[in-house]
Amino acid sequence: MVLDEDSAIETELNEGSEILDEASPLSKGQMHLAMLAAVALPPLGLLAAMYFLWGGLFSSLNLVMMIVLYIATGLGITIGYHRMFTHKAFAAPKPIGIFFMILGGMAAQGPLVWWVATHRKHHHHSDQEHDPHSPHASRKPGVVGWIVGFAHSHIGWLFSSTGDSNYRYVPDLLADATIMRINNLFPVWVGLGLLIPAVIGGLVTMTWTGAALGFLWGGLVRMFLLHHATWSINSVCHVWGWRDYRSGDESRNNPVMGILSFGEGWHNNHHAFPSSARHGLKWWQLDVSWIIIRSLQIVGLASKVRLPTKERMDARRRIAV
Repeated sequence: MVLDEDSAIETELNEGSEILDEASPLSKGQMHLAMLAAVALPPLGLLAAMYFLWGGLFSSLNLVMMIVLYIATGLGITIGYHRMFTHKAFAAPKPIGIFFMILGGMAAQGPLVWWVATHRKHHHHSDQEHDPHSPHASRKPGVVGWIVGFAHSHIGWLFSSTGDSNYRYVPDLLADATIMRINNLFPVWVGLGLLIPAVIGGLVTMTWTGAALGFLWGGLVRMFLLHHATWSINSVCHVWGWRDYRSGDESRNNPVMGILSFGEGWHNNHHAFPSSARHGLKWWQLDVSWIIIRSLQIVGLASKVRLPTKERMDARRRIAV
């Protein structure tokens, strides 16, 4: 499926993979190592946290830091990386954009420009051959084929799309000096996301143990949970759920992921109307990201908010409501 006609993105498929070196703060080899670290280190942190929890080393402070940073960095991804910069579903003053870019960087899901480029490519080829993380494209038959396809869409794609020419999808971001400066500081934002809970834990308890537990729960465990919530949009939300709209692919609305990912789980809605700032299109479809965007709009900190018209929604509807 090509990009929806109401998308704000005019994709310019420029030739040449050398643009990768200009867009990424990491080399191709470093990107692969970073992906390996993103996949392997948070689970190790989770195991360590469980070990200390079994020994009674856990407090409400650890839980609060994990939840608060999960929400903050998760919204950096959903509002900043995804709706604002990938789909241009709304506009905001530069400080607001920078704020969400930094929160998204602290989520440790990749530099902004790489993330946006990969996601735009996903929409351009959704569930077709060149989709970077489809559980269906080129899937082999049988149970084994299903498992391999699902695993690829959840994690495996991270190691197969770090060195290609996806950056031709983001000429608008590459031309923005502020975005590129924030993008190239990605390792700093990841470090900040680990340092903040460690410092808070250490200062509140005045112990190195408190700092270590803050690092584990507010840092690595939080990353583990948010990573898999985000990756589940690629895998779970293209397999399980329902489809209210014709989107040209296998995207699904999944209520569990709608809650855990702040509205991103209403994925069929999103693929039917990719430039919409609102993914939960029915009153009961909780979309925390949209609530925040709408709140910013009310106080004058968000503008050019894009929503599908009733006529477009009716035209794409698959089932009677």
